[in-house]
Amino acid sequence: VQLQASGGGLVQPGGSLRLSCAASGGTFGTYAMGWFRQAPGKEREFVAAIRRSFGGTYYAASVRGRFTVSRDNGKNTVYLQMSSLKPEDTAVYYCAASRRSAWRGVMSDINSWGKGTQVTVSS
Repeated sequence: VQLQASGGGLVQPGGSLRLSCAASGGTFGTYAMGWFRQAPGKEREFVAAIRRSFGGTYYAASVRGRFTVSRDNGKNTVYLQMSSLKPEDTAVYYCAASRRSAWRGVMSDINSWGKGTQVTVSS
């Protein structure tokens, strides 16, 4: 499956942003989907994941309560709604797909990566 993330940009601290990731070339409903991010000079880290069915979600502690991951299988799209953004949320955000049904964001289980979209939180 091919993934294309979009929706990044510049936002002030405390603001909101919604990222989208459109999938093509595969059966979207058979993939668990997730979001990762990588800040300058840091390793890529898990942000959120959503199971392929029943919508079970998982979050990194640093974003729990502020970010919401969701998916629309009819549109082959996964979303990341980000609220109460902080400067430390600044990073390139990547979407990912895994065929593991109960995937919780383990990188070694990722089958496809999308290109990143830049999110900058700054006043």
